[in-house]
Amino acid sequence: MSRFLVVLVTCPNRRLAGQLARRLVSTHLAACVNIVPAVESLFWWEGKVDRAREVLLLIKTTTKRFESLRRMIARHHPYDVPEILALPIHAAHRPYAAWLASTVR
Repeated sequence: MSRFLVVLVTCPNRRLAGQLARRLVSTHLAACVNIVPAVESLFWWEGKVDRAREVLLLIKTTTKRFESLRRMIARHHPYDVPEILALPIHAAHRPYAAWLASTVR
């Protein structure tokens, strides 16, 4: 299993995305969060295809901190079923990986 993860989370607006990003970084659950300001999502919800404009968070963390990070997002996210997807990082620039490891505690 990979030691590092990129976690994808969609948010309904920039304000909430910024609040979540700041909370995750300030508590050392994430080393870095990129905020992608405009994505359009199409998805099944309540028996029909729905569409939403959302903000995407790209969160860099460790596998050890994922569960705490997941709980924090779920607690502060307004969606009934927030998207919280963890993708393993199989390779990284060594200095970046060292920084990530030293930042997430």
